Amino acid sequence: MRPDRLVVVLGTGTGVGKTWLSAAVLAQLKAGGLNVAARKPVQSFAPCDPETDADVLGLATGEAPEQVCPKHRWYAVEMAPPIAAAFLGIPPPSLDELVAELAWPAEPVDVGIVETVGGPRSPLAADADSAALAAAMGPDVTVLVAHAGLGAINAVRLCAPSAPRPLVVFLNHFDRTDLHDRNLRWLQAEGFDVVTSVAEQAGRLVAL
Repeated sequence: MRPDRLVVVLGTGTGVGKTWLSAAVLAQLKAGGLNVAARKPVQSFAPCDPETDADVLGLATGEAPEQVCPKHRWYAVEMAPPIAAAFLGIPPPSLDELVAELAWPAEPVDVGIVETVGGPRSPLAADADSAALAAAMGPDVTVLVAHAGLGAINAVRLCAPSAPRPLVVFLNHFDRTDLHDRNLRWLQAEGFDVVTSVAEQAGRLVAL
């Protein structure tokens, strides 16, 4: 059953904090009494990584990592998932396959987060990127995670057009320096809904 509030998390690129934010928000919502779940349709990672994104998300929601991401969609090569699959000699998944495999818990879920990979145009399937997955999900809210510092405005401007609406921009590592404040105000002046803290982001997800 589809969650009451379905959220897709995109990032302006790899390593901007999609998993960290998703896990932190889900843990806070769960602590507040909401039923939460996380899904990552496909993931790739370095074999030496101590934990995968599915491990981190599962720890936040109380789900097994294999529930977060089907085990046959774990690719232990640090490349975009369809490229990693091909490298391993595995047929890369299609978008339709990833969407069909996405299964939510039997009990009602108040907030469910689907985390993508890389940036919006990063290959996620043989025939689709993260933006295409986001569109296929038909989310109630899309979150775009970006670094708060130098380059934030350019990154958000480039990535936002491919994100489903309504859109919330999360500036990660925001520390109230002059640069971060100016980036925040500039993006807000351009009409973006921008948040800078986990608590504020969690509130947006249940309010929108």
